[in-house]
Amino acid sequence: MKQVRPIVWGIAIIALGVIFGGNALRWFSLNIFFDGWWTLFIIIPSVISLVTEKEKLSSLGFLAAGVILLLAAQNVFSYDIAWKVILAVFLVMIGLGIIVKSAMYNKNDKEVERKLEELKDGKVMDSQVAIFSGSERTYNDEEFGGSNLVAVFGGVDLDLRKAKFTKDTAIKAFCLFGGIDIKVSEEVQVKIKSGFIFGGVSDERKGDVNKGKYTVYLDAAGGFGGVEIKDKVKSKK
Repeated sequence: MKQVRPIVWGIAIIALGVIFGGNALRWFSLNIFFDGWWTLFIIIPSVISLVTEKEKLSSLGFLAAGVILLLAAQNVFSYDIAWKVILAVFLVMIGLGIIVKSAMYNKNDKEVERKLEELKDGKVMDSQVAIFSGSERTYNDEEFGGSNLVAVFGGVDLDLRKAKFTKDTAIKAFCLFGGIDIKVSEEVQVKIKSGFIFGGVSDERKGDVNKGKYTVYLDAAGGFGGVEIKDKVKSKK
């Protein structure tokens, strides 16, 4: 669905160009600078995320916030009430997220937890921490024994496509208003335990992702962020 995102953005930009051009040529008169027009910068991205992203809860929360602020700008109610309603909406969304994550706790989560306990005993894992910054780590013919990844208002990139695996390993990932990219080769399968509020883990690999010889057990958690598992880097033009 990520291929849809640029298409939707393209349509939105074309529509904006048509509106500006039509107004300039006096084909029609459409004022886009209405009271609260700035809320479109919240509403439109939220709608696009609803269409393109698997994780819908955070998009719904921001869409609701945008609509509430638009109504306040239109004097339907005061901004004081609007902010209180937005806080209530986000509290409800967070509660729903906790309930949904709890309900989706499955056998795979238990397996990941059990393996993490086994693998961490006496093991010092590598760490990458990015706070208001970025961190990149690439393994080239090096043995990978596990890693702790933390991204807070930042980004972490872990490239394991050329790493050496001799046994199963574990990754613990935490991101808050940040993102983590993990790249693995075809010889590695990844089993995931996810505990996100307004965010999640997205597996972007193609083909059979469960045929790997070795397993990486990923325990990912956080909020307003996400972890992406990939098997290649997008080409830059």
